Amino acid sequence: MPMQTLKILLAGDLMTGRGIDQILHHPGHPALQESFYRDARDYVELAEQRNGPILRRVGSEHIWGDALVQVEHAQPELRIANLETAVTSHATRWPGKSIHYRMHPKNVECLKSAGWSALSLANNHTLDFGREGLDETQSVLHQAGIATAGGGRDGTQAWSPARLHLTGGGEVLLFSCATSSSGVPGGWAAGVSHSGIALLPDLSDSTARDLAADASHHRRDHGVVIISIHWGPNASPTVPQEHRRFARRLIDLGAADIVHGHSSHHPMPVEVYRGRLILYGCGDLINDYEGIPPSPGLRSDVACLYFATVDRQRGTLQKLHVIAMQMYRFRLVHADAAARQWVESRFNNEGLNLGTHMLARRVGWNLQWGRSVSQPSPPTATPRPLAEPAA
Repeated sequence: MPMQTLKILLAGDLMTGRGIDQILHHPGHPALQESFYRDARDYVELAEQRNGPILRRVGSEHIWGDALVQVEHAQPELRIANLETAVTSHATRWPGKSIHYRMHPKNVECLKSAGWSALSLANNHTLDFGREGLDETQSVLHQAGIATAGGGRDGTQAWSPARLHLTGGGEVLLFSCATSSSGVPGGWAAGVSHSGIALLPDLSDSTARDLAADASHHRRDHGVVIISIHWGPNASPTVPQEHRRFARRLIDLGAADIVHGHSSHHPMPVEVYRGRLILYGCGDLINDYEGIPPSPGLRSDVACLYFATVDRQRGTLQKLHVIAMQMYRFRLVHADAAARQWVESRFNNEGLNLGTHMLARRVGWNLQWGRSVSQPSPPTATPRPLAEPAA
């Protein structure tokens, strides 16, 4: 009997460049051109000042830590995230940007070891080392068996989806795009004769209709469509109304079964609209921010794994299970009580207005939505946040 449901791991930003790259087995050249720091190893030392010694020249699985155990236990058929770094040895930086992320190509083993099926490339760091850096990034990832979406040698390739085939038949289409509000330079848009990323002109109804037309063109009879969007500033405290309107419009038009949002360095509330999942901001899964002062009321050391179970035929959400992790000494560990409390308040304070509520389980939370949502108990005090820089 064919399977009726599909489980997908969705995660936010993988910022494996800069400080993270420096602790991996093949660290790239550490030189930076930032306002405050000129050496990527400074981020490692800042984190050590806060939490203690960090290992160097670690194995490919090290940074994923306890998260790998949770993923292997959940057994998702697909694993999808946003890769917010170039994977390249090219040294020429994109001019006019102050922050550049780069991971040495030999460190791609860290991505391979986590089993990522596909990675979104439409974001504000993929071209940090130019179009050559983008070309090498795609080449390295594809050689490692990781599909990509949102970037390419021209506009046609950048806007085409990654086609992910499923065990037992069927497929998932992953589209990836970004907005200028996330910090993407206008010159990064892929064109007729030059490489780049899929850059949305705006979040208008016309743009939503164009995405819907693309999805309809590529979609076959039975397939789940994910539109992965890098949008909004790093530290937005609430879901922007224009994001909500756009995500809902994509679902109204049949363009998306899952809207996979990212760019905010912290988790944002979740919505289920017409039976489809909207993740407005997944937060970072991996970053090097442990030693950086935070934005008020937010924290970026907390990471979430989103396990979405959907109907394989219709794309409707059946279950969402979320597990909180925490970056500690540049490695994902189980989130402590204060971090879990903070995440739960992030989901539920604004989530109630979106018709969703996270119900605590022994490990993580299950999402309630629609008629299953009950009035949550008053939130407990939010703990003092840790670090988050602008990037």
